Amino acid sequence: MDLETFNALPSRSAVAELASCCSSPSWAQRLASGRPFATVGELIRCADLVLAQLGEDELDAALAGHPRIGEHPGQASSRREQAGVATADAEVRTALVRANRNYEARFGHVYLVCADGRSGQELLSVLHERLGNDAATERAVLRDELSKINRIRLARLVGA
Repeated sequence: MDLETFNALPSRSAVAELASCCSSPSWAQRLASGRPFATVGELIRCADLVLAQLGEDELDAALAGHPRIGEHPGQASSRREQAGVATADAEVRTALVRANRNYEARFGHVYLVCADGRSGQELLSVLHERLGNDAATERAVLRDELSKINRIRLARLVGA
């Protein structure tokens, strides 16, 4: 769909479409209520602003919609974004499983990274680097990565 079509959707439909981009109910509702958007850039700026204002519970809700890097993602968007992992060799995929477990034990949530266009080895290297972060730094990095993912998904949603 294009931006004009998105702007014209009934509220419930717009929220459902946005929830396919980010599974935070508050994010989807607040962004839908900000319509109409004059440009895709305005939509993305608003999405970033709403994400920056989300509380920790809503951030956790957004994380819940993302599969582990290296798992078989269900959503088409996650499959497309993790395509570089799908072609990685068995050693890299096994290392990702182990590193994901270490990350989750350290931070208490799934490792979230904007995987679009990145190889399995690159994502594994980033994961190892981020294991060195303290909890507050990692939470900020996670929010930034979620924003990148949301931007890509929103642009695809409105055909940009």
